[in-house]
Amino acid sequence: MTIRLGDIAPDFTAETTEGTIHFHEWLGSSWGVLFSHPKDFTPVCTTELGTVARLKPEFDRRNVKVIGLSVDPLDAHGRWAADIAETQGHAPNFPMIADADRKVSDLYGMIHPNASDTMTVRSVFIIGPDKKLKLSLTYPASTGRNFEEILRVIDSLQLTAKFSVATPSDWKNGEDVIIVPSVSDEAAKEKFPGGWKTLKPYLRIVPQPRSS
Repeated sequence: MTIRLGDIAPDFTAETTEGTIHFHEWLGSSWGVLFSHPKDFTPVCTTELGTVARLKPEFDRRNVKVIGLSVDPLDAHGRWAADIAETQGHAPNFPMIADADRKVSDLYGMIHPNASDTMTVRSVFIIGPDKKLKLSLTYPASTGRNFEEILRVIDSLQLTAKFSVATPSDWKNGEDVIIVPSVSDEAAKEKFPGGWKTLKPYLRIVPQPRSS
């Protein structure tokens, strides 16, 4: 199955390290990050899970729930957690899905047969409170993900969901943003009374708006 941006993220029921979850119910009104791992007890995955555990307060601050997945069973996830804590300094503090029957993996297209017909690739799905897919990323099994970048993307998604702006290349939270072309200059005067810098009629730079 192919999941495209703007699609409703498929709902599912799964066993996790924190009990049975019904995905949409578990998300509630939060944003969500669902990310998969090729296999338990593998080196790159070990570093990734430790990183996400370390960064969990940052996800929490953004009202984002994180949940991992691999095709290994629950008991393997439990044993692996000890290794992650020992080597990375942080044990997983978020649920991990045991997808031994590959139900969730198939729903989200996480199995890429030309890479492996049994293991999931390193997929990332960012899901909004409306349950729609906002971003997807796919990495090969050999390349660890940059979760600071995923936090940066979430900052952009949450900002652009609230205001009529887009974020430029390499943008970081707090930097200037772009007024979207669909907003006329007249409308922009109301939305951005402090003014903006026009580089081109289609490229208007404005300080990042702040939530009141």
